[in-house]
Amino acid sequence: MAPSSPPTATPEILLSEAEIARVVADLAARIAPVIDDETIAAVLLTGGLWFAADLTRALSRIGRNVRFDALWLASYGDEKTSRGRIDVHAPFQRSLEGRKVLILDDVFDTGLSLAESVRIAKEAGAAKVLTCVFARKPFPLPRAPEPDFVGWSAPDRFLVGYGLDNAGALRGLPDICALD
Repeated sequence: MAPSSPPTATPEILLSEAEIARVVADLAARIAPVIDDETIAAVLLTGGLWFAADLTRALSRIGRNVRFDALWLASYGDEKTSRGRIDVHAPFQRSLEGRKVLILDDVFDTGLSLAESVRIAKEAGAAKVLTCVFARKPFPLPRAPEPDFVGWSAPDRFLVGYGLDNAGALRGLPDICALD
């Protein structure tokens, strides 16, 4: 007889798909006046992909058509807590020289990924770097830099769905859920 797998927790919905859409639309309305169509919206992979896709479409609906790029960073791996270091798996693909860059990420937790992406963008010659995160989790120590735009103040829980994962699983949930 094969060993049974451990029971899995049922994710608790914290933010529904409809609420996520409202947050994204609000962010787009706040961001659009401070960027232009030459701005490079750069998503931090992998978790930020869902948010970046929704936000760039929301910006387009209100007449702002940004350019798109990605930076693949990792600080968690398959763990539930940050390893305290950032690995760069893939750099920006386009030139940032003299451009405004809007860095997009799913969640601001330790701040390591955001700080590293800002550093990389500035070293690549970006004229201005703005940051936007869908969710900001509380953290006991001051972090720098704080995001320029935050969509939702998340609780200090283990989040999954809408790009957030548990060892690569549950990213595709349409809602943001707690799995703790």
